[in-house]
Amino acid sequence: MTHKSVEDAERGRGTVNATADHALEVRGVSLRFGGVRALTDVSFGVREGELFSIIGPNGAGKTSIVNCISGRYRPTEGKLFYRGRDITGLNTNARPALGIGRTFQNLALFHHMSVLDNIMVGRHHLLKNNFITGSLYWLGGARREELTHRHKVEEIIDFLDLQSVRKATAGTLSYGLRKRVELARAMALEPKLILLDEPMAGMNFEEKEDMARYIVDLNEEFGMTVVMIEHDMGVVMDISHRVVVLDFGRKIAEGDPGAVLADPHVRSAYLGEEDEILSDPDDAPRSEANA
Repeated sequence: MTHKSVEDAERGRGTVNATADHALEVRGVSLRFGGVRALTDVSFGVREGELFSIIGPNGAGKTSIVNCISGRYRPTEGKLFYRGRDITGLNTNARPALGIGRTFQNLALFHHMSVLDNIMVGRHHLLKNNFITGSLYWLGGARREELTHRHKVEEIIDFLDLQSVRKATAGTLSYGLRKRVELARAMALEPKLILLDEPMAGMNFEEKEDMARYIVDLNEEFGMTVVMIEHDMGVVMDISHRVVVLDFGRKIAEGDPGAVLADPHVRSAYLGEEDEILSDPDDAPRSEANA
């Protein structure tokens, strides 16, 4: 296959047509840091109510694309649409107000605060009270608002089985419990789309089973559209509706889990077999030179 035909094939796999049932559309997104390419012409769509996973080897660009969706990075090229609205230029703080929440690969909890207070932080975008209007609003119903928010937080605590540690300091909890608290904080925003960056990383088998169940319930019972990065292929294939695969910052496959798992391009990416479609075009001249 020629270099041109390889690119044409990749573009064909990367095309997304605008459809009304897409909660999220990524269109031709590329991301560069100086001379380093993190993403190249990545496109896919996530349907409303879908549990959608992004997989790929280490360094494939998975967290980079989630950072573009959440607003942490702005794409060098391409567009991002949330429920038909172009969100490419919106900053990170503007996206939660639209209903986009996320967790992080590395825990971002307030370790000195209680579990309850950590989760309450997740509701700050929903609070009418702030430091400017606080003294006036307190007289007119801030107490009722706080009780309403605490009730919502207590529901999340019950859902994630955190009742026994609700008053514990977050920094004293086990790693698995801290990951659960971070999920709770993201849920507290009541997002319509939630981005989960390796929610099961570092967990033991039982903790992974519990987290997988919570994520499925999050999708089915709470009706949230879920976009998840996860390295555990077994979990991904068990709970995902559809999967997209990245390698060298490019999309190499997309579809239902069974079809993706059987794709030779995906097997090559994970097993390290030689495949010209998967090789980074920038590496090709060096490989030939070293031959």
